[in-house]
Formats: sequence, structure tokens, C-alpha cells
Amino acid sequence: MMENKVKTYKEINPELLKSLPNPSGEAYEIKIKIPEFTFLGVKEQPDFADVFITFYPKKKIIELKSLKHYVYHLRNITVSYERLINVFYEHMMQVYEPERMRVVMAFNPRGGISSRLTIDSDWKVRGGDEKFSDWKNNMDDNWSVTL
Repeated sequence: MMENKVKTYKEINPELLKSLPNPSGEAYEIKIKIPEFTFLGVKEQPDFADVFITFYPKKKIIELKSLKHYVYHLRNITVSYERLINVFYEHMMQVYEPERMRVVMAFNPRGGISSRLTIDSDWKVRGGDEKFSDWKNNMDDNWSVTL
């Protein structure tokens, strides 16, 4: 009998993400919602989340079809919430090199506990200049994330 090999975060393939040239040199914001984000938690049980991406492009924009393939690829990956958001963020930053990107993952309850994780490239601790101030007013317990 063949045993299934557990796929870990190290096997998440950033090469699935493709970019398109930004058609504008002007500043603008792109918001993306991924409402059916699934992966395997550390106990290899399915976990679910809504992912919200706020993206300020420079020279590249996200090719949505490739993002869909990347997200689909994660369904068979065993990973913790905390590792997943960091890997997802790093891959997106590496491939798209945006002016700014904010990723919010709002995880469905498991065992009666919900969680929401956020990374913003504007934060100084993430190498940002903190030139955008909108996130500073968004540090409360308001869980309503909308597009």
C-alpha cells in the first residue's frame, strides 16, 4: 500500500504566480478577495479562510488566472496559519514587486476559535516606510473586512 507524502510549505511553488505589465504609470489600488481559500492545517485537516489582498502596483500586476492556480495548489499543503500567510506574502512580493501590498487572512472557526492574520508591506518591521497611514486606524477588533 502506498503512503501519501505530506506536502509542506517548502513545496509551495511561487513559479505558479505570473504577472502582466502594468498598463498605467499612475497610482491606483487593486483589491482582490479569495473567498474559498483552503489548505491543510498542521493536523492535516482542511482549514478555510477568506483572503483579502490590497495591491498598489508598480511595473507588474497580478495575472488572476495564475493566482487561482497558486491558491488551488495550496489545497494539498500542510501548513500552519502563521507560516502560510508569511510564505504567501513573500511569494507575492517576490513576483509582483508592488509599491505596497496588504494581505489579510480571516480564518473560519476551528474548535470555537477564529483568527485573522495581517501583513502590510508598509510596516517598518516589514521594511516599509510607513508612508501610508490607513492601517494605523485599522488596529481595532473590527473583523468586518470588505472590498
